[in-house]
Amino acid sequence: MYAIGEDIAPVRGTPDPDVLTWIEDRGCMLVTNDRASMPGHLDDHLALGRHVPGIVQLPRRMNIGAILDDLWLIWAAARPDEFQDQIVHLPLRR
Repeated sequence: MYAIGEDIAPVRGTPDPDVLTWIEDRGCMLVTNDRASMPGHLDDHLALGRHVPGIVQLPRRMNIGAILDDLWLIWAAARPDEFQDQIVHLPLRR
């Protein structure tokens, strides 16, 4: 797991297109609360023939425990390519 601004992850303020390239190169899903610009940047990224393992978009308000439960479920039960090239919105429907 990487966090923007820590370790080898992109620094804070890295443009979204560069973050998408970074997660693609490393096979990492992105967990973000960026609801405004990330969908458009993903469309642009895919239009270039690029791919991402997936993006999980957090809601404005959701209990942290519920967020962690949903992220754990994604990690534990999802097929490796299940969320490729798409944005999944939490909470997951059960």
